[in-house]
Amino acid sequence: MKDYQGEQILVIKRSLLDSLGEFQGISTDTDHYLPSLLHPDNNFFMDRGSAEEDPTHKQLIPYCIFRVKDSSGTRYLHYTRGKSGGESRLHAQVSIGIGGHINPVDKREDPLGMDTYMAGVNREINEELNITGSYTNRIVALLNDDSNEVGKVHLGVVHMIDLENDLVRANEDAIANLELCSLDHLTGNLYERLETWTRCCVDIIETL
Repeated sequence: MKDYQGEQILVIKRSLLDSLGEFQGISTDTDHYLPSLLHPDNNFFMDRGSAEEDPTHKQLIPYCIFRVKDSSGTRYLHYTRGKSGGESRLHAQVSIGIGGHINPVDKREDPLGMDTYMAGVNREINEELNITGSYTNRIVALLNDDSNEVGKVHLGVVHMIDLENDLVRANEDAIANLELCSLDHLTGNLYERLETWTRCCVDIIETL
């Protein structure tokens, strides 16, 4: 077991997802799932070392997609996961998702819920990217992939971030080769290198 130095992360019980309606891949029915997933009674902090090997729990992971719409068309931010990233099983894969775990530092005075979750989302964005200009942020889908060991213990919450401009750069070594590109590039030459969650998003991204 990898040593996560006692890191605590936000999780839900897998049985909750099953009771709401298990799905494989991506679901845009956020109004059905989110109220229960982010209800204070249904999520709690758990030791990450245990959670990474326990498929009876799902780690809630914000997965933020960044795009720019300008005279060049619609372009999406993508990068290669570097060796210093927290999830070694995803190293060298190409991703369009920025985000990470929700930790106790994100906890608001209110019980765990949407405020705590969004505090974690904003912290992750600020830690991983340097963005010049404003942006909008909306939740558009959920990701679940039980076909591999990483996916079995994670549940992604997909955010679509619309940037005011393309002035954005990486803040961490784990985010390598950061650049904006067209959807045609993602579905073409890059597609075979995309991590599973990114493929799920790219396949329907024009509808998000």
